[in-house]
Amino acid sequence: MTDAKTAYPARYYASYDNTASQPTPVTGWYDTWAMSSVSAVPSASSMIAISADDWNNTASFRLPAGRGVLSGKIIDYSVPVEPVPLTTQATTALAVGRQTVWNEYGSINEATPDVWVTYLKDLAAIANGTDTASKTLPTAPS
Repeated sequence: MTDAKTAYPARYYASYDNTASQPTPVTGWYDTWAMSSVSAVPSASSMIAISADDWNNTASFRLPAGRGVLSGKIIDYSVPVEPVPLTTQATTALAVGRQTVWNEYGSINEATPDVWVTYLKDLAAIANGTDTASKTLPTAPS
């Protein structure tokens, strides 16, 4: 059995993904001396030691989310929001557009206006990858 006080001399630690580019989120908080087993705890050298004051500060330091690691320091952290790919946006807009056309025209057996046909074809081309030049979605007809 590993002696926690020897293996983890600082007692309190924050873990994070050492292979990720930084900043990266804190993935765990450990009071290693209070644990019955440290067999599943990352090594002390792969974590950041934190002070007792920081450990006890659950109002603004040791939080369940919103904390990250940058250059060996604990920082405020928000997960970067990845932009939704244009093809995904087009697929969603195409489904909405088709439903709108059906509700407004198809369900009452009226011809679909050309502006709607053009709009749906443009969306389909983006969604299926035929149109790779567009950087934004076409504007929906009013």
